[in-house]
Amino acid sequence: MAKDESQKNANPNRSETETETMNQTTVDESAAKIEDETKAEATPSIEELTRQLAEAKKQAQSNWESLLRKQADYDNLKKRTARDINNARQFALEKFATELLAIKDSMELGIEAANKAETSIDSIKEGMSLTLKMLNDTLIKFNINEINPSNEKFDPQWHEAMAMQPVPNVEDGTILQVHQKGYKLNDRLLRPARVIVAKNLEMEKTPEEKIEVKN
Repeated sequence: MAKDESQKNANPNRSETETETMNQTTVDESAAKIEDETKAEATPSIEELTRQLAEAKKQAQSNWESLLRKQADYDNLKKRTARDINNARQFALEKFATELLAIKDSMELGIEAANKAETSIDSIKEGMSLTLKMLNDTLIKFNINEINPSNEKFDPQWHEAMAMQPVPNVEDGTILQVHQKGYKLNDRLLRPARVIVAKNLEMEKTPEEKIEVKN
């Protein structure tokens, strides 16, 4: 305000509008000067830009090499896992096959003995029983378990009903006869047991017949 008063006193003939215009020009010039100085400070030099570019390229190359190493490690892991699974499968089959060979040898010896005139029926039966035991032991060893549900409740998860047979005084759904045994590997079904299932005679009667029986 003191400067404005001095300018007015120095030139009393200058109009108020001219004074305001000069003041605004001075402000604009100062603002422009400050803006130029700020831009000069914010704009990096060519050397700085070159340094930043070199660092960015170095970081990008490092990231790319790291990605390639991880991809190679992943590919090696996939190949190693597939190889281990294949070896485990072959090894398991090899052990099972070795056990079966002993059973095959026993069966061949039994057939050879049966062809001899001096071999008795009892000897053949004994040989077959021993061979069957060997087979059962081998199956159990490899977690192949028998499903023989005689007198058990019918379970469609493990059993296959061949027929329903009406039977008195037997709970409905009870397995009367196992036509063919089933087998499971661990908890996975290999073959269902084929069975004949009881159907209670009471289930066959009409309501009228039930009333007559009660009377």
